[in-house]
Amino acid sequence: MNAESAGPDAARWRKRRHDQLRRFAIPDDLLPGSLSLCTVTCGKPTCHCATGEGHPHYTLAFISDGKRRVVHIPKSLVEDVRQRVEAGKQFQHAVREVLTANAELLILTMRQERSK
Repeated sequence: MNAESAGPDAARWRKRRHDQLRRFAIPDDLLPGSLSLCTVTCGKPTCHCATGEGHPHYTLAFISDGKRRVVHIPKSLVEDVRQRVEAGKQFQHAVREVLTANAELLILTMRQERSK
């Protein structure tokens, strides 16, 4: 199918698709999921966490093989993991944009062929 002559809508969708494809090669260090700050208590009765807010604890939650995984992230890796999770979200958004552009171009092409 050819959406080349489907008008300004097709051109707009082709541009959006091209912009996203040009923006990303597939980086090998992206992370899925979300990074969260939680608090935990250590169990020591004399610790401040027994009556306070607890100790800060970062976790990365994601889905692997259909199962939810939650892993502890050491403080030394938090900023790196945060950047990699954000980059993963941006990449997923770009892929959704490309797929949506392809679907919209398909619809425009089918409409054009029906009107012939």
